[in-house]
Amino acid sequence: MCAFLSVQDSVPGGVLVVEGWVPAYAARQTLEEFRRQPYQGIYVTGEPLEEGNPYIGFGNYADFTAAKLQQAGAPPGSVHAVPAPFVGKDRTYTTALFLKKRLEAEGISLAKVNVVSIGPHARRSRLLYQMAFGSATRVGMIAIPDRDYDPDHWWKTSAGVRSVISEAIAYGYARLLFRPSAE
Repeated sequence: MCAFLSVQDSVPGGVLVVEGWVPAYAARQTLEEFRRQPYQGIYVTGEPLEEGNPYIGFGNYADFTAAKLQQAGAPPGSVHAVPAPFVGKDRTYTTALFLKKRLEAEGISLAKVNVVSIGPHARRSRLLYQMAFGSATRVGMIAIPDRDYDPDHWWKTSAGVRSVISEAIAYGYARLLFRPSAE
């Protein structure tokens, strides 16, 4: 089940997107991917940081992870933060909509978008980004393995069970019950 949810299906080129909540090791791997392929830029999505977060000074996950990428050596001007407002549900879909609007406003092609996420969250992210961007966009997915557990033996740790089971339920919800609101 973890392998199904942790989809690897990139469409190199276009725009590289990283979900801003990913840990530092995933941000570094995003930068490595950016250096391997001819992407137009790295776009970091994210909602506001929670109260009490030690990095609250950044305001949101997009700015926080953009700073991590720049600190890790991203070329000047290649990283773009795309913050979204707090929403109580459908966060991934909302951040995808904000990204789409930003890319359209900047005149950047929506033909190919590659999203970087963590392990079993990947399949749901791809589905929701595809819903937000529409059928004219090829949405690729790069799943960075979660370091909190062995993805090949996820059922042997509580972290793996919590992650995989909750993402399987969330994917089922997104696939079967989620209906985007009219824009």
